[in-house]
Amino acid sequence: MRLFVAIAMPEDVTDRLAAVMGGLDGARWVDPADLHLTLRFVGEVGRDAAEDLAAALSSLRAPAFALRLSGFGYFGGGRRVRALWAGVEAQPALEVLQGRVEAAARRAGQPAEPRKFVPHVTLARMAGPVGEDEVAHWISVRGAFTAGPFEVREAVLFESFPGRDGPLYERRLAVPLERLPDADDWEQGEFD
Repeated sequence: MRLFVAIAMPEDVTDRLAAVMGGLDGARWVDPADLHLTLRFVGEVGRDAAEDLAAALSSLRAPAFALRLSGFGYFGGGRRVRALWAGVEAQPALEVLQGRVEAAARRAGQPAEPRKFVPHVTLARMAGPVGEDEVAHWISVRGAFTAGPFEVREAVLFESFPGRDGPLYERRLAVPLERLPDADDWEQGEFD
């Protein structure tokens, strides 16, 4: 099983992203229904390891929070841009969630993630040599981009399957995040 933990994008955000996708030669665009923010890539594991991970994630506790996408960027450089993505505004609660997902993965026996967490939503992977100039032009034509804010209410364990037009994702476990009371709740006496 090939697994990862992510935040799925709500429909209004995927609609905004889908509206700007396209128009870059050499890009393989992610299906808008599959857009997500990866919290932890796990990779290929056996059934026992997958069950251990699901159990560890089930005990995860973290608050729900609002998230906003902002701007575009890319990984790679020169003539070898590898991926184009939408950025994420800094949000301490996202860092907390990612840290707790990482801790759960470690408790389940997964090795430490060596890469620094760079929150983003991958829009396209490059099928061939695509250079920084082409990607920078694509970004500049689209101008300033934002989507959201939207409430993040769960983290999802996904399984990835190879597909003819790119990977297919299936939800394996949804981990609900805790809703924190707001001022209206206190005024209505819900937390007395």
